[in-house]
Amino acid sequence: MIFLRYESFRQYLRLYPVTALLLAANIVMFGIELANGGPGDVMTLLRLGAITNVPEYDQLWRYVAALFLHGSWEHIVFNLFALFVFAPPLERIFGHWRYGLFYLASGVLGNAAAVFLARGEWIGVGASSAIYGIYGAYLFITLFQRHMLDAGSRTTVYGILAVGLITSFLIPHIGYWAHIGGLAAGFLLYGAMGRRNLNR
Repeated sequence: MIFLRYESFRQYLRLYPVTALLLAANIVMFGIELANGGPGDVMTLLRLGAITNVPEYDQLWRYVAALFLHGSWEHIVFNLFALFVFAPPLERIFGHWRYGLFYLASGVLGNAAAVFLARGEWIGVGASSAIYGIYGAYLFITLFQRHMLDAGSRTTVYGILAVGLITSFLIPHIGYWAHIGGLAAGFLLYGAMGRRNLNR
């Protein structure tokens, strides 16, 4: 099972430096949120880089910045856990810098999909679009590179996607378009960027 984390803290930092940096960036930005009105304050989130379909906040930098903001303690804890557990194997598959590029590209494309498809005034934050990009990569691997994942890991991928997508629609205030957009982006980007792994 590739999703079980046995590494010590030092091993984790050495093996997965980009994931560790992303985790740290999310924690730092959440601390900045807490010091400036809290994650529940809409204006704080907008000042720091939340995405929205309100025209006056239509700036490209927000598609990246929003990946490091969260709307509640539950939101950040869930996303940090997902990033901590599921991202490391993909960083090893891609290599550090290609993985970092993949993560940001998946997140940005997922956020763009959310802004384009959302109806009514809407604001979005969170690492979820990038995390669903990671799930999209694993879905591609599960379907087309089965030899790279053990049976337990493949089952876990299907379970995560089933539960994640269902809850995206059932729980209020979840940006399901960002999840779907990130998933599709990750699937397609891995298909392009991960092609060299097809014969492993």
